[in-house]
Order: sequence, then C-alpha cells, then structure tokens
Amino acid sequence: MTRGPRRATVKDVAALAGVSPKTVSNVVTGTVFVRPDTREKVLAAVEELRFVPNLSARSLRNGRTGVIALALPDLATAFSADMLHRVVQVAHERGMAVLIEETAAEPQREYDLVSRAREHQIDGLILNPIRLKDSIVVHDDQLPPVVLIGEVEQHKVDRVLIDSRQAGYEVTAHLLERGAKRVAVLGGETGATDATATSIQRLEGHHRALRDHGIEPDPAIEVYFQEWSMVGGAAAAEELLSRDAGFDAIMAFTDSIAFGAMHVLQEHGLSVPGDVLVSGFDDVEHARFMNPSLTTVALDRRAFAEAAVDLLMTRIEDRATPPRAVAVPHELVIRGSTTR
Repeated sequence: MTRGPRRATVKDVAALAGVSPKTVSNVVTGTVFVRPDTREKVLAAVEELRFVPNLSARSLRNGRTGVIALALPDLATAFSADMLHRVVQVAHERGMAVLIEETAAEPQREYDLVSRAREHQIDGLILNPIRLKDSIVVHDDQLPPVVLIGEVEQHKVDRVLIDSRQAGYEVTAHLLERGAKRVAVLGGETGATDATATSIQRLEGHHRALRDHGIEPDPAIEVYFQEWSMVGGAAAAEELLSRDAGFDAIMAFTDSIAFGAMHVLQEHGLSVPGDVLVSGFDDVEHARFMNPSLTTVALDRRAFAEAAVDLLMTRIEDRATPPRAVAVPHELVIRGSTTR
C-alpha cells in the first residue's frame, strides 16, 4: 500500500529553523514571547514544511481544543471580510483554528457560542456586538474567555477598539477645513432610539467638531439606518436629497455607505468633489480605486487582529487579570473625494 508524504513534526520545524522544539512550540502557541527575528525564522520553516499543529493531541494534554470563535455582525461587508482574513491569519500563526459566526440579526448566536465554550468545544470568543444591551456580556457574570472588538464600551471583559469619537471629529474638521458649510451624515441621527455604539460615537465626534467651528448640528441633514451597505448608502442619499435641506459635504459612517451615496449623487448630476465632498470610514480596498478615490479613516487591521487574538490567548491562560482595553491608532487618508 502506498503512503502519502510524512507529516512534518515540531522537531522537523526546529531543525530547519535552527532552534529548539520548545521555541517552535512557543511560537505556534503564542503563549511565550519569542524574539521577532527568531519568530520569523520559525514561521518561515512552518510555511516551507507545511507544518500543521496537532490540535487534538494538545487538547488531550491541556484540556483545550485549539479553537476560538469570531462573531461579526455582517460577514458580507468588505471590512468584515478583511478583518476575518486577518484574524484567521493571526490565529493560524498562533496555532489556533477559528470558528466563524454572524450575529447582527440574531444576538442569540452569541449565547450559543458561549454555551459551546462552556462545553469545551471552543477555548474563547472574539465578539463584535453592535449594541451592548443586546450582548451576552451584560447578561452573564460567568463568561468564558471573551474579547470584544469595536466601539461597545464596557469594563467587564477585554476589548480592542479605535477612537471613533476622535475619528468622527477629524473627518468633520477636515471637511470644514476644505470649505464645507453643511456637512451631512449618513449612518447617524440625533435621537435615534436603536442606534449602534459605532453610530453614537461617530456622531458625537461630528457634533463636537461642528461646535468647535461655530456650527450648530442640524438633524435635517442626518440620516440613520441599519443597513450599512452600498444599497443602504444609496437609499440614505436619496432620502437626504428628498429633504431639500441643503448640504455640500457627506460624512458616511462606512466606505460602503459612501460608495452608494456617491453613485446617487452622480445620478442626480452632482459631482464629487466639485459639488459635494464625500468621506468614509474603514479604508477598504475599493476606496483607492473609486473615481474619485475616497477619503476615509484607516486603521492597521493586522495590528487590530493581533491585539484581539493575543488578548484572548492571554485571557485563556489567565482569567484572573483585570480586563484591558487596547486602542489601535487610526489615520485620516485624504484622497480625491475631498480634494477640489
């Protein structure tokens, strides 16, 4: 009987990288710090040998599965797809597999994932709730290892975030400095009863920037809606135009919203940026290739994924340490959509 090629072992990786098997284990599990140059050599050897950690054997030794879960509100968005890619990539480098779930329409799925963790089917969770009141985090005092990502503010579990208030401020200030007088908002609205944490924080930053420039916010040019997509952005832009309230700039709360809005503006004979300045959030790949290219808020998604996975792995090792919050820096990337 013909056998397939022999599966690479930790010793094989160690020999190729010129390190000890223990160092390979430390790199793969991510539980012990390894110098970056050494880590790179080990990862190169892992890639060359196509080494796959034996998760089932590790589970027998330490009672863990080697599997974590990632739950995002909407897997169909470009931002979610890239974040998913980054988290899976980082987790794989740490020797972990990732279970994927979508939760926006059904918060109950968070509860199902927590049940799996309690049944030892997964070791921990990375959750991205859109509203704290809907999340299991506020309803359960005996949580497994959990890391929250996104704007939901709490001090019960670890979280990774960007400063959305400051980002919203910077975008609005930029639009005003480029000559805008009436900055409309797509994705946030004063007094919206079901607003997400992201929407609330970006709108707060927007309002602060307006007031710092001597302008009082006008609810007539704020549109809140739940479908943060190109379709939703197009519908919101149509709604904004129908109000006939007058605006010369749009701050869209995601790039996808901005793409839909730009399409509608152009269909109505309005040029971007000639008639209306437009900005987005997230810096998805398409933002660079739009015509005009889109001004947007960017963050290092690789650093974001690393922070989330590493916080979770630390929490899996030690549940007693106080919760931590890691803020990942952002930057405003200025492109053609706001350059006249």
